[in-house]
Amino acid sequence: MIKQLTVFLTNEKGRLAAACRVLADAGINLRSLNVADTADFGVARIICDNPDDALQALQHAGYRAAITDVVAVCVPDVLGGLADLLAFMDTLDVNIEYGYCFVNGGGNAIDILKVDGGADVEERLIEAGYVCPKAEDVYNF
Repeated sequence: MIKQLTVFLTNEKGRLAAACRVLADAGINLRSLNVADTADFGVARIICDNPDDALQALQHAGYRAAITDVVAVCVPDVLGGLADLLAFMDTLDVNIEYGYCFVNGGGNAIDILKVDGGADVEERLIEAGYVCPKAEDVYNF
């Protein structure tokens, strides 16, 4: 399991840029950013090198933010890699609440999944031969 930073933003011009500036000024390096929005608000999901310090910096600046545990799975960056992972996840009978991925250009992708089942899911992935990198490996991917 790794820590993901979740930031709630009003859907206004400049709010995402301002939140990212707070993180940059705090010395936080973002590894991945995923934003979902509605007419009134957005949810930014961030993988960064120091989620605990990032949370503190954002809360100090007045942002609503939280840390969420997610599963990180390293898969080959090939056609169907994510489809194969998701097919295996279906056999585990767990619900995937959301997911996103990023690549490093070195032939691998990191798939981030918010699932029910937590650590047990990660153990079952590892038993099946999937690599679930440690937090520091993802944060420095």
